[in-house]
Amino acid sequence: MQNAGIAALGLNWRYLAFEVHPDDLRPAIDGAKKMNFIGVNLTVPHKLLAFDMVDMFDKSARQWGAVNTIRFEGKDPSGNWLPLCEFADAPREIRSHGFNTDADAITRALKEDLGINLSGAKVLQLGAGGAGRTAALKLASEYVSELFLVNRTPKKADDVAAEIRARHPNVKVHTAYPSVKVDLLLNATSLGLKSDDPLPYSEDQFDLRRAEAVYDMIYRPAQTLLLQSAKSAGCRTANGLGMLLYQGAKALEIWTGQSAPIDTMRLALEKNVYG
Repeated sequence: MQNAGIAALGLNWRYLAFEVHPDDLRPAIDGAKKMNFIGVNLTVPHKLLAFDMVDMFDKSARQWGAVNTIRFEGKDPSGNWLPLCEFADAPREIRSHGFNTDADAITRALKEDLGINLSGAKVLQLGAGGAGRTAALKLASEYVSELFLVNRTPKKADDVAAEIRARHPNVKVHTAYPSVKVDLLLNATSLGLKSDDPLPYSEDQFDLRRAEAVYDMIYRPAQTLLLQSAKSAGCRTANGLGMLLYQGAKALEIWTGQSAPIDTMRLALEKNVYG
């Protein structure tokens, strides 16, 4: 996806994947800075860890408390900090600037893929760690009327619920399954990545027929057991491909200062995921 976007913009860049142990994250970020990387993306579990490892934060990173995109910036002769893509030669002083592109990608995907207006909606969210925490905070900021937050470890759900109540007191937050119909069920757990994974919710405590729409953040496999079950129950469904696309496109815009070629990136992503 990113390399397709980079090529469409005519840039002599390459996007590569590196596996980094959490214990080595700080030296990895420092090494990327020293080697004049334009920027990096971070995946689980690095998004929360990196919050203490960048030199400065964009308001998006501060708001959601997680960093999934870093842009490296250099100081020009006038003392201005500029993205490294604007320098012909690598500057001596370089800093790391942390961003979060996940939160906006979640709501954009929900609106475009499922046609959901989150304001006033009732949402059941499964999972409250990592991406789940960001999703829950973002949903609350969109003024959902009620958020039912369920997590395998109840304390995580309780902690996120308390944070939402402090930030958005008008949003009703529950850490239990709803007894009413919901406009959306959002899966922010990893259950569904493997073919033998169970459903991410308790069938004894919730009936999928009480959900108008189901969004699974997982995009590979494209049809998880949850989405198959939701379709059988008559729900509108979508997987996490749209979220992946929009967070990646925003990251490319942060690095380049140019509009991302969304259609090109979507085509490359769909070809990779769907074959």
